[in-house]
Amino acid sequence: MKCSTCGIRLESEQNWVKFPCPGCGKETIFRCDRCKKLENTYICSKCKFEGP
Repeated sequence: MKCSTCGIRLESEQNWVKFPCPGCGKETIFRCDRCKKLENTYICSKCKFEGP
């Protein structure tokens, strides 16, 4: 598993989340704690939804 924004491997991270894409619900979005706090943008590869 990797962060959908920065690509860091999440196995070594403690605080991360996963959720279905709010746009299409077909892709799982993974977010590391750093990207969540900085509100870095992620993009769904299926529907191109962009979210913070």
